[in-house]
Amino acid sequence: MTPASPQHIAERIVEAILAQKLAPGERLGEQDLANNFDVSRTVVREALMQLQARGFVQVQARKGWYVVQPSAAEAKDAFSARRIIETGILQEAGKPLQRVITQLRRHIAQEQKAIAGVDSAMRAFLLADFHVCLAEQMGHKLLADTLRDLTARTTLAATLYQSSHSANQSCAEHERIVAALERGDTEGAKALLLEHIGTVERSLEIRAPEAATDPGDRLRATLAPVLKRGSQPHK
Repeated sequence: MTPASPQHIAERIVEAILAQKLAPGERLGEQDLANNFDVSRTVVREALMQLQARGFVQVQARKGWYVVQPSAAEAKDAFSARRIIETGILQEAGKPLQRVITQLRRHIAQEQKAIAGVDSAMRAFLLADFHVCLAEQMGHKLLADTLRDLTARTTLAATLYQSSHSANQSCAEHERIVAALERGDTEGAKALLLEHIGTVERSLEIRAPEAATDPGDRLRATLAPVLKRGSQPHK
């Protein structure tokens, strides 16, 4: 058996993120990964460095490697990038799309089967992979690779910020996008795709960052009297 390459290990980790099997902030032990893939820690470290360059992991001094926890701003940026790329992919959908439609419908059938089953990881992976599949079927290999990374980033955000977007809803929205493409309604498909991505983004429970507290205000609040003048403590 050929030993796992750093690229293979990196892609397996991204796949686990898409399947929501790896959570934001989760530790990735070098030795554990080396044992799992039966390779040296040097190979694992190279894979992790590739993932660090792609923005999926970070290293903490004397602690090790961790899956990143995207900020609200980073999540918003990833969704914005997806909108640009995915609608751009559909821009070229004026040609015959029968083969593309066939493959996308096959993918949706897999989504439905996974939703009806008990494998939540497969369900999460397929729902995220629909968008990568769309890029691949439209003949955009380079954009498909880019989109896989962006989708994995938004998946981390959905995991971190507790998405309320249901699997059934995602699958139904995918179906409507494909139906529009099948009708030759490219603009309608783009509108549905934008609506879908926006719905997923809005489903995240991202709280706005709290305003910075002035140190003087905080000190005054901290040292304010607990009891008002003239009042007596309970005995």
